[in-house]
Parts: sequence; C-alpha cells; structure tokens
Amino acid sequence: MPQIFPRSTNLLPTLSLMAVAGGGIFAILFVWYFFSPEYTDVGYAPEQPVAFSHRLHAGELGVNCQYCHTQVENAAHSNVPATQTCMNCHNQIRTESLKLLPVRESWATGASIPWVKVHQLPDYAHFAHNVHITNGVSCQTCHGRIDQMEVVELVEPLSMGWCIECHRQPELYLRPNEEVTNMEYVQPADFVERNIERIRIENIQPPTNCSACHY
Repeated sequence: MPQIFPRSTNLLPTLSLMAVAGGGIFAILFVWYFFSPEYTDVGYAPEQPVAFSHRLHAGELGVNCQYCHTQVENAAHSNVPATQTCMNCHNQIRTESLKLLPVRESWATGASIPWVKVHQLPDYAHFAHNVHITNGVSCQTCHGRIDQMEVVELVEPLSMGWCIECHRQPELYLRPNEEVTNMEYVQPADFVERNIERIRIENIQPPTNCSACHY
C-alpha cells in the first residue's frame, strides 16, 4: 500500500508537544508578570479629595515628613495628618483658596477628609512603620521621591518578594536614623561596610520566617 502522508508529518506530534509546552510557558510568564504587583499596582495614583502637592510642601518648602506623619517612629501604622495640621498654616495662608475648601469644611464641621490610601497591604500582612524607621529604613525606600511628586503614586510593588529582598540584605538599604526622612541623602561609598558593622553592633536581624509578617 503506498504511503498516504509524507514523512514530514512524522514531526507533527513533536511540533504539537513543543507548541503545547511553549504555550504553557508563555501563559506562566504572562500571568507571572501581568498579574504581579509590579504591573497591576505600581503607578497607582488615585485622585484625592484635596489636591495636596508633596512636591510643593516636602520639596520646595522643605516640610519634614514627620511634621504631618507624626507617628511613624512610635506606632506601627503611619497616620494621615489631622485637619488641624493643615490649618496650622492655612488659617493664615491661602485662606480663600477654592482648592482648600474641603479642608476648611472639615475644620468647621469636624468631619474627616476622605483621603484615598495609596500604599496598601493585604489584611493578612503585618507591617510596622516604627520598627523600620528606627532601624534606618528610609521613607524613600518604600515611597520613592515623594518630594518630587505632585500626586502621590505607588512606585514599589510592596510584594512579599520585594520585602524579603531587603530583609535578606538589609546592609544594602539602611541609612543613619537621622537621615531617614532626607530625600536628597546620598549614601557614602562605604555605606555597605558601615551598615554591616551597625547590624552587628545593634543586632539588627530582619526576620524572613512566615510568622514575622503573617500572624
């Protein structure tokens, strides 16, 4: 009986398996990137009820982070500033600005300004600001150059893998405590050696076990 199909058709099973494997690998890579916080979360910059400019306040005017976020050294959660903090200045500055009308209404009524949270972690993940700040982790490490942002946006994924990188090699990220809010701080050439020594002296041991952040 003569051969019906050419010999080249013998490659079809192999090519089919390669196509299935390649498709599977593509699907995994697609989900790994396009469903990751680096893609879905980074760049998130919601509109706020008040057009507060960090570029103006923290950048041009040089207002220290802790003037508004007063609890970062002492509490696990960073606080959003109370309306009183805004009115410390704006009861005398730009008192008729329409952009600040929600602030004045909040001050008059006692109702909170409904700020939209930008940096969010899942409920099952515990993060303590005070522990990080008092051990030399800069605001800039997690929040980026806030002093250059007109509208605050998420610049880091805040994923578990991203956190673990710092916990495994803290010497690459720490800086002197007095510089944690300094957005223009430049690490010295020997900062890694300094940090390694500091870690040894202060016994800084960032945990990498699951129960440290999930409990």
